[in-house]
This record gives sequence, structure tokens and C-alpha cells, in this order.
Amino acid sequence: MTLPVPGVPAESDEPGGHSYAALLAPASAAPRDAVLAALRELGFTGWLAPRADDWIVAIAVPGDGAIASGRRGVLEAAAALAAVLPATAFAFRVRWDRQLVIAAWIAGEELGRYSSDPSQEPGADEEVLDDPFGVEHAAAFAAAAGRPDSATELEEVLAEPLDSDSVFESERLARVLDLLGMPRWIVASAALPKDVPTGPDAREFVRLGAGSTGASGVVRGWMTGRVRRRTPPPPALADPPRADDPGIDPWLL
Repeated sequence: MTLPVPGVPAESDEPGGHSYAALLAPASAAPRDAVLAALRELGFTGWLAPRADDWIVAIAVPGDGAIASGRRGVLEAAAALAAVLPATAFAFRVRWDRQLVIAAWIAGEELGRYSSDPSQEPGADEEVLDDPFGVEHAAAFAAAAGRPDSATELEEVLAEPLDSDSVFESERLARVLDLLGMPRWIVASAALPKDVPTGPDAREFVRLGAGSTGASGVVRGWMTGRVRRRTPPPPALADPPRADDPGIDPWLL
């Protein structure tokens, strides 16, 4: 019998689409066992995939909430992972399929953060702009992934405005993953605990609940999940672009 992830509905009940998130580290610098050990120490809740396309992938649960100790969301967990290994680490987060957030680190140094729509961040007011933010980090992301030649095309993909009524951010993410040489099945990871379309079988994943596996992980994941829902992680952008920023020309809005 396949058990559901504690606290996560089998089908999305969010407006617009699924929320999901992933942490990635290069397998050449971070063996899967080392990533698993680091995730245990972090009290991570989610799924660790088998090695694929030279990357170790961990799917965070819930995608847009706290998924590790210390009020860490996927961004904070990826930063900690990069520092502990130490290695390159990427974080991807899709929220309601209306916002894509990307961040990357090398060891303890953050390379930059991107948000396709800062206005979709929890708690954002009506003055927060909805234009893509952090597009200038495309070259750093491409270099960190070992795909520097894709920088120009990646920048174009990140800068492209999308019609949220007809295009989901998962489509943008799929293009980003292709350009960075990362597993495209991440966009279907919301299917877990069922098999991921085009990805590994569910039985190939290691499931962690607050850093534990097996029956104890189910219990710990359920218990910590209740607490973590009341302590959401910090916003992806500490200082998002705003229409009332004196440095922004109102004629550009």
C-alpha cells in the first residue's frame, strides 16, 4: 500500500494549479548518500530521487511551505545544503503554477534569485510589481549548471512575460530545466506519491519525514508538518520591486 505524504492532499486544492519545489546538486560533487545525510540533518520532508542526468534531485513537501528545521523553505534548505556539502545547489519553486522562483548557491555564496512574478508571493500587497525580477542572474545560473552557452537563451526565457490565463509557469520551468541540463520530470513531481510521469518510479525515491525514513518518518513528518504550517518560511524576495519605489520611473509602469 502506498501512503500519502502527511498533510498533503492527493490532488491540488490551490487556485490555478499545483505548488511544488525541488533542490538539486550535481552528482559529480555531491553523491546521493551525502545529500541524503545532509537532508537528514536538516530535518527535511520530501522525496529524494535516484541519480538522473548527472543531478541529485530532492522534491520538497510542501512546495511552498517550511520543509526543514529552522523555518526553512526550499530556498533556505538549498542554501544550507550548498554550505554543508559544500557544492553547487539550485532551488526551484513553483507556486500555484503562477510564479516560478529560482535561486542558486556555490558552497556558501548565493549567486542570485529570480522570481517570474513577485506579486504572487504570500503577503505581497498591490504595490508589488508583477514583472520578472532577477533576469540578470541567468548567466550565473547557466555557468553554475555547467551550461554557460545557454545563458542568452535562458535570459530570454526568464524575461518572457506569460499570459497566466493560458500559460503555466511549469511550462517556463520545463524550458529552463532543458537549458540547464536538468531532469524535466521535476515539473510533474506533484504526482508523488504516485509514479512521476516520464520520471522515476515512486518506489525508487527515498521518502523523508522531518529527516527520518520508514514508519518513523511518516509519524515525524505528520507531526512536524502541523507545526511548520504555522511557521511559513521567509519570502523569496526580502525587498521586492514596488510601484511606490522612488527609484522606479512611473512612466514605465
